[in-house]
Amino acid sequence: MQKFQKGILKASGVIIITSVILSIGYWIKARSVISEMSTLETGEVCKNVFAIKDTFTNIYLIKDGDNYVAIDAGNKPGNIQEELKKLNIEPGKIRTVLLTHSDGDHVAGIGLFQNAGIYLSKQEEQMINGETSRFFIFGNKLGKQEYQLIDDQQILSIGNIKIQGFLTPGHTPGSMCYLVNDSLLFSGDALRLNNGKVEEFVGFLNMDSETAVRSIGQIIEIQRIKYIFTAHYGYSDNFSNAIKEWSLHF
Repeated sequence: MQKFQKGILKASGVIIITSVILSIGYWIKARSVISEMSTLETGEVCKNVFAIKDTFTNIYLIKDGDNYVAIDAGNKPGNIQEELKKLNIEPGKIRTVLLTHSDGDHVAGIGLFQNAGIYLSKQEEQMINGETSRFFIFGNKLGKQEYQLIDDQQILSIGNIKIQGFLTPGHTPGSMCYLVNDSLLFSGDALRLNNGKVEEFVGFLNMDSETAVRSIGQIIEIQRIKYIFTAHYGYSDNFSNAIKEWSLHF
């Protein structure tokens, strides 16, 4: 019995040590990747579209009269509050939050938006209900429990804004891009921009890079896009030029 107990303790110790080593290695690599991200400064990017800089990520606000639709909810609530003050926007004016996915740097500020309805894709729910882990044994969490689920290519009418969700799995199983008013695409972490050109998002952070590449192929088929806004790598106001090189290689 003692040998058995010792064996269990030894195995448990190995698992714990391995988990710690993997976690440390992951975060060291993640910090390196984050240092290379290029987010937009807080301000109006184009008519009625505002970027909010939150450490290494951007959330975006689309103005609709006196209210706003937010794309994602950011990384640090305190930062978001300070950046919103620069634009004289009260958190209560944000009535809708569209989550591109459920990673912490996209949902951590959700508690600021008490008046907002929360939306995410049906396929992303597995990331917050414990069904699927994000990294090893660690899952994602959504601070505000009430949310609505969106189907692939479902169209929402929120105030005067038309929104269509496009499922783009790869970074996470339920990553979703949002096409606003048939011309503005908010891609979250489905891809990145490098010198204005579309590239695959950082493979190290993708759950399934092969699927992510296929998802980009689906995005570039949406011909009516003019602007594309990413969460960590800025934006382009010339979508056709941004995808040109990608189209040549795939």
